[in-house]
Amino acid sequence: MEIIETELPGVLIIVPDVFGDSRGFFLETWNRERYAACGVDEDFIQDNLSLSGRGVVRGLHYQMPQMQAKLVYVIQGEVYDVAVDIRTGSPTFGKWYGVKLSDKNKLQLYLPVGFAHGFSVLSETALFAYKCSDFYNREADSGIAWDDPDLGIDWKVAEPSLSQKDQRLPRLKDVDASRLPVYEA
Repeated sequence: MEIIETELPGVLIIVPDVFGDSRGFFLETWNRERYAACGVDEDFIQDNLSLSGRGVVRGLHYQMPQMQAKLVYVIQGEVYDVAVDIRTGSPTFGKWYGVKLSDKNKLQLYLPVGFAHGFSVLSETALFAYKCSDFYNREADSGIAWDDPDLGIDWKVAEPSLSQKDQRLPRLKDVDASRLPVYEA
C-alpha cells in the first residue's frame, strides 16, 4: 500500500496493493491495523454506497458538529472527487484538492474531519463507497455550494445534475463560523 500526501495536510490518496491474474483481482479496501500504521487511524462505524449517473454532482457535504472523517473509493465507474478545507483558522482554509477515482485506478481518498466532500460522475454510472467515522445525523447535515466562485472548482462535467438540497447550499463565505469546524494545529 502506498500513501500519497496532497497539498491539503491530512487529505491522503491511498494506492492499495492489488493482486491480479487472469481470473481477476483481489485488494483490501480496509484493514484497520495496516491503515493506522499509515496515518489513517479511524474507527469507521458506517458504510454508505451511492449510485449516480453521468454528470451528477454530489456535494459539497459535511456534518457539524457531529463531524465525520471519510475514506472513499469507486467500485464501478469514474468520478472526480473533491475535498475542501473548511476549518476556520487553517492555513489552507477554502483550498480544495481533486482527484479522479475509478474502478480502474482503484485509488482511495481519505478526508479527516474538517473537510467538505463532493464528487462528479465522469462515467455513464458510478458506484461510490464511503466509510464514515460517525453516523449520519440529519440535524448536523451541512454543505457548501458546489459552484462557489471563491472556490473555483472545475468539476469536469459540462451539464451538472444536482439535488434540490445541493442547489440551495450557501457559499463558504456565507456560512456562520459557528457552523464550521475549527483548525487545531
